[in-house]
Amino acid sequence: MRRVQPLCIATIATIALALMTSCGHAEGARTAAPSSSPPSAAAGTTPSSGAAEATRAAEQLPRPAHVMVAIFENQDVGHVVGSAEAPYLTELAKSAATFDDAHGVTHPSQPNYLAIFSGNTQGVDSDRCPLDLKEDNLAAQLISAGRTFTGYSEGLLKPGFTACRSGRYVRKHNPWANFRGLPPSVNQPFSALPADYADLPTVSFVVPDLCNDMHSCGVAAGDAWARQHLAPYVEWAKANESLLIVTFDEDSGSSENHIATIVAGAGVRATVSHQRIDHYSVLRTLEDMYDLPPLGQATLASPLTGIWTAP
Repeated sequence: MRRVQPLCIATIATIALALMTSCGHAEGARTAAPSSSPPSAAAGTTPSSGAAEATRAAEQLPRPAHVMVAIFENQDVGHVVGSAEAPYLTELAKSAATFDDAHGVTHPSQPNYLAIFSGNTQGVDSDRCPLDLKEDNLAAQLISAGRTFTGYSEGLLKPGFTACRSGRYVRKHNPWANFRGLPPSVNQPFSALPADYADLPTVSFVVPDLCNDMHSCGVAAGDAWARQHLAPYVEWAKANESLLIVTFDEDSGSSENHIATIVAGAGVRATVSHQRIDHYSVLRTLEDMYDLPPLGQATLASPLTGIWTAP
């Protein structure tokens, strides 16, 4: 058997060490490569949706002392904003934030009221009455969070009234009357609206009767009602960290369902927003303002953005 010379052994050892070192460097390079590359988007998140989330996070919503939501009926946006029949609402839109791409979610009326109040049409596709619903809703959320809610319906005979119709009042425009578990005190006639706006609940919904909501008596009648009953609140709201949201349940029946939506009050820029919104967007905004978990389809909606001044 031949003896291996010491020089050969040393040479072999040197080559082996070089190979090991080279492999170690290569493995280190493979390990380090991901950290030098841009991080990939999270699963299920596209760059555009991530940008939208960043925008919402960057724009802090106000937390108003009071928000009043006034809901009118069955008018196309062009019949209201800029119309000679609606001088007050046109004037309000110029001094407030108006959304030119706002939409109802369906036809007829009742499912739209359910959508803005509970985040879902609750499977309702008609104006049938009565309804008996047990799902969660905005009023229950606010009450559970230690805040307050009241719906004020013009023509309602008395607090807690649950009949389907009385004169020009209809329950199909009064969604809070349909949800079991809500106290009767949240269901008030419009005449119970506090004279001192500081006594308003955290969130209130105001619904005119069938004439004054533009359903039966036209745009001019509803605009005159808005000037009489909403204009004083708007001026008060500007000085008292509060908001008014004016919207419509649906348009006159088109597939586009294009409606007017105006936001006025403290911390609102006078602007025309091109953000596409619907009733779920309005609900999501109210819920985000008061740190409430979004309900139903509101989980998929973006809050109203691009209209707020710096907090």
